[in-house]
Amino acid sequence: MSQRLRQLSVAGLFLVSSGLIAQSVSAASDSPYYPPAGEWAHKKPAEVGMDAAKLAEAVSFMMSHETNRPPDFSDQETMFGKLLGSVPTERAATNGLIIRHGYIVSEFGDTMRPDPTYSVAKSMLSTVAGIALQRGLIPSLDDPVANSIKDGGYETPHNRLATWRNHLQQESEWEGEMWGKNANFIGKEAFGNGEMKPRAIQAPGTKYEYNDVRINRFSLSLLELLKKPIPDVFRDEVMNPIGASNTWNWVPYTNSYVMIDGKRMASVSGGTRWGGGVWINSYDMARFGLLWLRRGKWGDRQIVPESYVKLATTASAHGPDYGFFWWLNTTGKEWPGSPANSFEARGNGGNIIYIDPANDLVVVWRWSLGSSQGFRKVVESIVK
Repeated sequence: MSQRLRQLSVAGLFLVSSGLIAQSVSAASDSPYYPPAGEWAHKKPAEVGMDAAKLAEAVSFMMSHETNRPPDFSDQETMFGKLLGSVPTERAATNGLIIRHGYIVSEFGDTMRPDPTYSVAKSMLSTVAGIALQRGLIPSLDDPVANSIKDGGYETPHNRLATWRNHLQQESEWEGEMWGKNANFIGKEAFGNGEMKPRAIQAPGTKYEYNDVRINRFSLSLLELLKKPIPDVFRDEVMNPIGASNTWNWVPYTNSYVMIDGKRMASVSGGTRWGGGVWINSYDMARFGLLWLRRGKWGDRQIVPESYVKLATTASAHGPDYGFFWWLNTTGKEWPGSPANSFEARGNGGNIIYIDPANDLVVVWRWSLGSSQGFRKVVESIVK
C-alpha cells in the first residue's frame, strides 16, 4: 500500500472513529438523567426548553398561594378528629421544586425540611403494593384479600368479597374498625369535620369512597403479606435505590402495633389524618415523583413494574379521576390546561407531586392552596 493510500486509510478510520464517538456522546446525552444520591444537577430554563420569564411567573404565583392550614397544626383534631399519632409543632412555609428532563430548573422555599405529606403516603403504599404484586405475594389484583389474609378482618360474607384492586381503587366498602376508628366515619369526636352521614353499604367494587380507615386496613393486610414493616420495604426497595436521603420517616400510630411471625411490627397509615404518616422533604418527594415519571425505572433497574404503573394510573370505573391511590387528569377536569395523562400524589394542606409524562415534568408543591393554575402556568412556560 502506498504512503498516500495509508494516509487516506488512517484518515478514513479517524473519521469513522470520530463519528462513532460523536454518536456515542449523542446517545449518552439522550439517556434519561437520574440524579445520584446526594446530588441533583440544575439547568437553566432555556436549556430544557422553558421560557425563563414565564417560569418565574409560575413560581411567583406558587409562592403567593400558600395553604390556609395554620403553621402549628392547631386545627388538626378539629378537621379530622381525635389523634392516634403525633404531629409536628410547626411546618415549613410553601416550597417546591420544578424538574424537567430530570433536572431541577427552579426551587423555592425550604425544600429540605421533612414535613408530613398527608395522603401522598397513599401513593407510596400503592408503590409497595406494586412490589408485592411483582413478588407474587398478591396472587392477582382481583383475588379476594380473604384468600391471603386470615387475621379475622375479612371473615364476614361482605368483607370476604373485597379484592386487592377494590382496596387500591378505594372501592372495597370494607366494614369494621381499625385502631379505634370505624370505617363508617360516624362521630364528631373520632372524625371531626370529616365525619360522614350514615348510609347503606354497597357491594365491594361498586362504590368509591375516600376512606382512611379502609386504607389502614389495606396497609395492615400488606404488612401481613410482606412480613416486614412497610417503611423498611419502602426504604430498601424504593427510597435507597433512588438515592433519597435518610431524613424521611414513616411514623405509625401509637396503637397500631401487631405481632407478625413472633415479631412486633408497626402497621403504618396512608396519611396524617390522625397523626403519623410520612414525614419527608421536597427533594425526596421529587425523587419519588421522578421514579413514577420514568414508569417505575431508575437507571437500569426496574423498581416498580411498568405494567403496574400503567394500571395504577388508569381511572377506576366508579370513582372520580382516580387510579391506585393516584389522582388522574384523564377527563381534563382535575387540572385544565394540563395533559390528559398527567397525574398526582396529593395530600391535605396542598402537598402535591404533579407528574406530567407528556412534558417530561415533575413539580413538587408543598403547603399550597392546591390551585391547578400553578401547574398550568408551569406547563405554559414550556416552549412549544
